[in-house]
Amino acid sequence: MSQPALDLLGQAQAGLAEAAQLRPAGERYARAHLAALRGAAAVLAARAHPDTHSGTGAVRRRRLRSAWDLLCEVAPEMGEWAAFFAAGAAKRAAAEAGVSRAVTDREADDLVRDVETFLAVVATTVGSREGAEGG
Repeated sequence: MSQPALDLLGQAQAGLAEAAQLRPAGERYARAHLAALRGAAAVLAARAHPDTHSGTGAVRRRRLRSAWDLLCEVAPEMGEWAAFFAAGAAKRAAAEAGVSRAVTDREADDLVRDVETFLAVVATTVGSREGAEGG
């Protein structure tokens, strides 16, 4: 596993452990969702390759894409996870904005469990990918 990917995965796991201890549901949800984003970033760090095609040398502006969109490109097998977490982005934003009824305790608890599963998949995916390439 590359060091940047390993660092991001560690940050994601630490963030999830912290999220699980938070009591306000909104904070727990938002922190868990951010841990999932860091997990996605670990996969991107391990698999994404910068575009090396300069073409005519002209700089083109690309539309900004979410980490979830990029995850689908570099790890298509994680497409369902990406869609799931992308769908929760608005709820995370509302929770971060302090909307008290944005997230229930059950939703926050469910997300913490889902992110735990996702991070296990990330660890396996990144580790097996590196292993397959000879590390």
